[in-house]
Amino acid sequence: MELPVLIETLRTALETNTVHLIQEEEENIHPADYASAIAEFPINDVWTLLSALPAAVQAKVFGYLPAEVQVELSICISRRKLAPIIRQVSPDQRADLFNRLTEEQRETLLPALAIAEREDLLQLCSHDEGTAGAIMTSDYAMLTADLTVSQALDVLRHEAPDKETIYSAYVVDKSRHLIGVVSLRELILAPVTMPINELMNNAPIFASVDTPQEEIATLIAKYDLLALPIINAENQIVGIVTYDDAMDVVAEEATEDFHKTATIGKLEISVKEASIFLLYRKRVFWLVILVFGNIFSGAGISYYESTISDHIALLFFLPLLIGSSGNAGAQSGTLMVRALATGDIKLRDWGSLLAKECLVASLLGLTMASAVVGLGWWRGGYDIAIVVSVTMMLVVLAGSLIGLSLPFLLSRFKLDPATASGPLITSIADVAGVVLYFSIATWYLAL
Repeated sequence: MELPVLIETLRTALETNTVHLIQEEEENIHPADYASAIAEFPINDVWTLLSALPAAVQAKVFGYLPAEVQVELSICISRRKLAPIIRQVSPDQRADLFNRLTEEQRETLLPALAIAEREDLLQLCSHDEGTAGAIMTSDYAMLTADLTVSQALDVLRHEAPDKETIYSAYVVDKSRHLIGVVSLRELILAPVTMPINELMNNAPIFASVDTPQEEIATLIAKYDLLALPIINAENQIVGIVTYDDAMDVVAEEATEDFHKTATIGKLEISVKEASIFLLYRKRVFWLVILVFGNIFSGAGISYYESTISDHIALLFFLPLLIGSSGNAGAQSGTLMVRALATGDIKLRDWGSLLAKECLVASLLGLTMASAVVGLGWWRGGYDIAIVVSVTMMLVVLAGSLIGLSLPFLLSRFKLDPATASGPLITSIADVAGVVLYFSIATWYLAL
């Protein structure tokens, strides 16, 4: 069922007081679609529509609800009503919700959980944000090395309903040290009497709880893992990060980088839900800073006022030239920021990339100079055409080198290179373009 149709169906059910009939259609609707639909309603209606579902489905739908809706439900709905759902959601989703609540709200929620669930929740929430520990789940399948394949399958069959995934099972010793990993495929295909210690991979890929979440996503992608085991300082397995959680990390990091390339701070909530003041506050700082940065462009124009007054045709090409400089810089900067973020290049690669960029930018500059030389001739004659074409080649080269070098410079000083893109590079390239243009014009036309 398409989302607009589902929303309209649910609205009709609310208006006609037939919400109880939703259970009949529930099997034909994916929990993610149902969550997207009910998130469009006021919070009281969200609870009405959620509570109309079978108990086993409510937790699945709750897990797909936007974070802000989950928090609102946790505040507005009584603990007695919400507790059964909170107990059934996966440990990592429960921890994410817990981290978004205030201290008072947490104190209200905790008594609704069993002691084991409470301890697990507090353990998951104890890790720093942005690390593997903060995004892992404690729902994983565990085996011991002394089991046979037949016994291991019996264990997994028994544990399957309560685990996030059983496609990979982690082999541990008596102290919960990770000593191997075995896939469900391997277990199914192996002889039933084969010992697990002969079948398992003795060198599993793993990460520590303090590993940055971006590195976790990179490891999962690099080794094509369905889940990555996470160990603590004592080399004991404490959780796993599944591939879907890694995808969420990638999406979150990409969104954050996109915001930074536009010199916007990190948004903790969606643009749709963000207040006017929050959007203003996130955008105003760099815009004001760049206003003062662009004063240098105005100062450059003022400095060459006599040249401009003698050759007014120069002004016609000013937007074209500084725009080309900024565009070339933004292109180069975007390539470098992304390559640094993915680990494709390192700080030590700056020298070789600089040489390559010089050649590429020179070719681009020559091509763009060829494209504007005729326009320069038409607007101002031979001399203006020479000035414009030479300037075009140099500003494209300068903008490209600024775009390449600024991310490296920020990385060298332990700053986020994503902030080097967009308006920042463009503003610096604009100033460079103005100075280059009128310097060349003043020198050449004086001859």
